[in-house]
Amino acid sequence: MTDLLKHPLCNAEDLGKAIPDHELGVSVCLPLWKHVIGYEEGDQEIVSKFKSGYPRFCCPPAITRLFEAAEKQFAAAGERCLVFPRVVHAERCVKFIETGRVVEWTAHQLGVAVFPADSYVKARKFWRFCGECVSTRQACEALGEHKSTASSEDGKAANRIIRERIAQLAGQQPEDVFLFPSGMAANFAVHRMLTHLFPGRKTAQLDFPYVDVLKLQQIFGSGAHFLPLIKDSEYDDLRMLLQNEPLAGLFCEAPSNPLLRCVDLERLLALRAAAQPGVPLIVDDTISTVAHVDAHRVADVVTASLTKSFSGVGDVLAGSVVLSRGSPHHAAFSAFLTAHADHELWRGDAVALELNSRDFARRVATMSRNAQALADHLRSHPKVDRVWHAATKGGRGYEFIRRENGGHGCLLSFTLKQPEQTSAKFYDALRFTKGPSLGTNYTLVCPYTLLAHYDELDWVESVGVSRWLIRVSAGLEDTQELIARFDEALALV
Repeated sequence: MTDLLKHPLCNAEDLGKAIPDHELGVSVCLPLWKHVIGYEEGDQEIVSKFKSGYPRFCCPPAITRLFEAAEKQFAAAGERCLVFPRVVHAERCVKFIETGRVVEWTAHQLGVAVFPADSYVKARKFWRFCGECVSTRQACEALGEHKSTASSEDGKAANRIIRERIAQLAGQQPEDVFLFPSGMAANFAVHRMLTHLFPGRKTAQLDFPYVDVLKLQQIFGSGAHFLPLIKDSEYDDLRMLLQNEPLAGLFCEAPSNPLLRCVDLERLLALRAAAQPGVPLIVDDTISTVAHVDAHRVADVVTASLTKSFSGVGDVLAGSVVLSRGSPHHAAFSAFLTAHADHELWRGDAVALELNSRDFARRVATMSRNAQALADHLRSHPKVDRVWHAATKGGRGYEFIRRENGGHGCLLSFTLKQPEQTSAKFYDALRFTKGPSLGTNYTLVCPYTLLAHYDELDWVESVGVSRWLIRVSAGLEDTQELIARFDEALALV
């Protein structure tokens, strides 16, 4: 496997390579700006070169082969299949698309959703927004291509250690930590829990979030209110909403992706206490990480994508939900998740994640320092227009939950001056690995808005997110080398 700290995937010939560059890599290299556009527009000259892809969006080859094997075994003429880690996941998919049947693939302990071919697009929406994905490791095992060296006992031990590791960092108990096949699956479980316990109620998303977290709330349950919180007056709107409508939950990120802002959490707690004290608060700390913030200080539930900084390598998909012991909803939430949620990662994924996360705290401290240094440098650069980083954009909200000596996470975003002329040139010249995802041990860069919101660019700009925004996940490179490579690319525009 290539050392991406020293040899990044950044050149035109790297198009489509997995990141990291082996079959378990969860991201895909898009080294040129035009490759991003081509991917979004379905250009087969671009897409046909993909050897991987973020699994919720582009099925890696092994998972595609697994789907084909399932179709050969279970599908009749005019039918398609998706394969899930468990039967219950397949059952939820069939319920969502309102057609089809579920088969237990007993030999591999997997669930197969079998449905009419014309329902495939809708079924893939479930796969994307709910995140209950079969992993590449599972697919390779089921196909007989690679047998995992991890035994069931190894998997159980790794799952236990991961829960204990997260609980210790969070100041909670291991039994309050639930593990899922992706970060979106963790969010989906929380959303199912809230809409079950508070039926008929909408949720509210505060601040501009990662794209699918909002779409999940809009598509499932009773819908969602979205308050971008661009203006201070929107807190008055939130107060009125809390006074006038019972809600199932309030969702926010600390900080948000990609603008690195944070809701004024102290103010939010006061509004909630005055208007609707029983509404649960769900905080996603994926970007900051539990090492830097104590979201349980304010949250009833904390979600995270463990695919990101907790793993760092980029070769395993996973998510977590951690319940707050001090929440008045703790007993009800614990009962629901114990009965209706995942509890263990597949054994091979669990062993990999446990190994990857052993040095989690040390790594994220370095990544945070690098992100801070790069953000400070770019802010003073004459060719840079704006920089977003939690140290300046997180405000009172972030500082309210930041741990003593805690950092601000690995992420920053920025735009260039005259972006129509400069953005593509800069991106193409940059000598860092380029593709979606974040939190990797190696710096990872992408034109975030184009990747996440290509079909709604006017709308996202109306809520404060530039279509030219470039997002950087700082890795473990030497700080001066990191800055030098950005300066090198900036000198060419």
